Amino acid sequence: MESNRLERWRLILGGEQDGTGCKLQGEALRMDKALEALYDSDRSGGLGSSAPKAAAWLGDIRKFFPSSVVKVMQRDAFERLGMERMLLEPEFMENVEPNVHLAATLIGLQSVMPNKVKDTARVVVRKVVEDLERKLSEPMREAITGSLNRAIRNNRPRHSEMDWNRTIRANLKHYQHDYKSIIPERKIGFGRKKSALRDIVLCIDQSGSMGTSVVYSSIFGAVMASIKSVNTSMVVFDTEIVDLTDQLSDPVEVLFGIQLGGGTDINRALAYCETLIDRPEETILILISDLYEGGDEKAMIRRAAHLKASGVQVVALLALNDDGQPSFDHRVAEAFSGFDIPSFACTPDQFPDLMAAALQRRPLSEWAASQNIVLAGGPSKAN
Repeated sequence: MESNRLERWRLILGGEQDGTGCKLQGEALRMDKALEALYDSDRSGGLGSSAPKAAAWLGDIRKFFPSSVVKVMQRDAFERLGMERMLLEPEFMENVEPNVHLAATLIGLQSVMPNKVKDTARVVVRKVVEDLERKLSEPMREAITGSLNRAIRNNRPRHSEMDWNRTIRANLKHYQHDYKSIIPERKIGFGRKKSALRDIVLCIDQSGSMGTSVVYSSIFGAVMASIKSVNTSMVVFDTEIVDLTDQLSDPVEVLFGIQLGGGTDINRALAYCETLIDRPEETILILISDLYEGGDEKAMIRRAAHLKASGVQVVALLALNDDGQPSFDHRVAEAFSGFDIPSFACTPDQFPDLMAAALQRRPLSEWAASQNIVLAGGPSKAN
């Protein structure tokens, strides 16, 4: 009891020479660092201009402090660290480098931004999103369109529907030596199908620690929504649920419809996603979350197992970012593994190939092994 009191005084006084003699460790030390970065003006600390550092700081304060305190600290960050002034500087707008951490930081702070700053923040986020879209959209499109059901044949294909390998093989006898070319008499293409071949549901945890994952997920969701051969839905959640499917045509609007932070109720989110599923055996549900359940954990695990048993292809992505190993609930990941629901983190560069493997119904444990990804919770036979 005495040690807890000293620890609290140490955090309040904020200095190692405070007379408490208390050495902080673990989470208490991280809390102290989060407070020091904002309030200790005598040190060389502070968030500075580093977007990754600012994003990590925002995640820490949401983890360690209640939402009412987080709002105060965010507002203080704007005032004390010059974030508002930075966003109003024309030079900043001209020279800002597109950065996913910067986008996550601005989205996380939008609730405390003055109105005059929000327009600038939106422009900055759009710049980040457009840069990422240029890099990520084509690999995503190629992965999805290359993974569709190609059993149906089309004898009058458009150029985009041509099956070149089969067409060449079928017309080898028409090879023209003079022209060193094949003149195809018979064209073979992939069949057309008006309805979506597969349904994809992105269920995204918008708690503070998932900031960069949310940015990447929104961009991929928008790309997938533009591909008619798949039907994409996007749901974000904390303790509340927001269906952003109708906004997927503009990922920036999606991102500004997200409120990073708050609690987490995965069970409630999965229950909502279940109402979106009409064709279980043709549905892929990607749960992007660190699996820390703030609601009914046992009910959440049962619901995930029920979705899997109904034929839904369920995947738990612990993180979709470039930041390395995520923090996640190992017990839940292990429980998921028992129901053949794989849990792992992947980078944005790997995500298109992951979706291709899922669309082709390849065992995702084999796909993960090919990418040197270790499944959380142990081996899974999941498809």
